[in-house]
Amino acid sequence: MGKYIIGITGASGSIYGMRLIEECLKAGHEVLLTITKSGKIVMKEEVDLDLDMSPDKVEEKLLKYFKVSRDVLKYYDIDYISGAIASGSFRTDGMIIAPCSMSTVSAIAHGSSNNLLERAADVILKEGRPMLLVPRETPLSVVHLENLLKLARIGVKIVPPMPSFYTHPESIDDIVNNTIGRILDQINIDHNLCKRWS
Repeated sequence: MGKYIIGITGASGSIYGMRLIEECLKAGHEVLLTITKSGKIVMKEEVDLDLDMSPDKVEEKLLKYFKVSRDVLKYYDIDYISGAIASGSFRTDGMIIAPCSMSTVSAIAHGSSNNLLERAADVILKEGRPMLLVPRETPLSVVHLENLLKLARIGVKIVPPMPSFYTHPESIDDIVNNTIGRILDQINIDHNLCKRWS
């Protein structure tokens, strides 16, 4: 099974990161998780998960939340710059940042590594591994678009959370699942989260 880095930033839409983790774990993949400080603030607001505590306590809480062991879910504090995911010699199958703030997009596009998430992204790029961003901002400025284009030109997949209404979603879960399904398609993980056109 695969080993994926998942980053959650302070953009609105932390539900995307949480659902992505659930689906990756359900499919038998290992998740290496890091969350920015602003990401924790948004998670408390949007998914009612308070992670304002020591890194050990955060990991313990996340393991209970997802009902898994540390064998399949590892948490890396955003300030732990010597964490395994900061090294190119540590093998992974790729990285997904969901949601991805425009600040993080900018840092990645310009090779600026001010925290573990940005360093991990820099490593993924330099090692030529798959990266997928779920940018969450609207409207997009010219600066945002240029940064996203720069990353797309070097092979980063850009998957904005844009629902498809031909599927006739009946709930927020349906809308979220549609986006998560599109993300999983891009990293070749099987799922039954959304209806396919036929």
